[in-house]
Amino acid sequence: MTRPGRPRGRTPQGESTRQQLYEEAIRQFGAHGYEATTLRGIAAGAEVSPGLIYRYFPSKLAVVLALYEDLSAAFAEEVALPEGPWAPRFLVALQGSLGVLRPHREVLVEVLPVLLSDRSHGLLSEAATGAREQVRGVFVAAVVEASPSGGTAALGRLLYLLHLNVLLWWILDRSEGQRATEGLLALLARFVPAANMLLWLPGAQALLEELDALAEQALMPPSGA
Repeated sequence: MTRPGRPRGRTPQGESTRQQLYEEAIRQFGAHGYEATTLRGIAAGAEVSPGLIYRYFPSKLAVVLALYEDLSAAFAEEVALPEGPWAPRFLVALQGSLGVLRPHREVLVEVLPVLLSDRSHGLLSEAATGAREQVRGVFVAAVVEASPSGGTAALGRLLYLLHLNVLLWWILDRSEGQRATEGLLALLARFVPAANMLLWLPGAQALLEELDALAEQALMPPSGA
C-alpha cells in the first residue's frame, strides 16, 4: 500500500519535493491553522507549481495522515521499554509518546478535530490502521512482554486507549507549561502500579476482556471496511 504523499515510482528528486511540501504544510498548519491553510498556499510557500502538490498530497487530510504516520513510526522506533513489571513499562511508553509529540504540539492542536472526527483519514480510521497498530503494539508489548509475568494483550490495548486520553488532555491543557498534564502524569505514576493489585481480584480479567471487546466494537474500523 502506497503511503500518503508517496506516489509510485519515487525518485530522490521526488522525495525531496515531497518532503519540502510536507514541511511547508506542517509549518502553515501551525502558523495559520488547518482551516485557513490551502493546498495552493502550501505550493506557493514551497515554491512549486500548484498542480504538482496534488501528485504528492491530494488533500490536506493526506498531509495530516502523513504526519500521524511519521510520528507513530518515530515513537515505535525511539521508545525503549525497560525490563520489569508492566506498570513502569507503560509509564515509559506514555512519556515516550509525549516526548515525540511535544515539538509538534501547536500543529496537533490545529489538526486535532480532523484526527478525531474524520472517518476516512482520522486517528481511528481504516487508512490509519498501520500507524495506529505501530503505537498500540508498543503498549501491548509493554504488558505482554513484562517480567516476571506479563499481562494480557487486552490490558495493553486498554492502556493504549488510556494513553490516547492522556494525549487529548495534554493537547487541550491550557495551564502554564502544561503543568496540569505533569500533575496528571504524577497521579498515574502513583496509581498505575497500585492498579496491578486489582487485576488479581476475582473477575478482574473477565472485566478487562469485556471492556476490550466493547472498545474494539465502538472505536476500531470493522475488518475489511
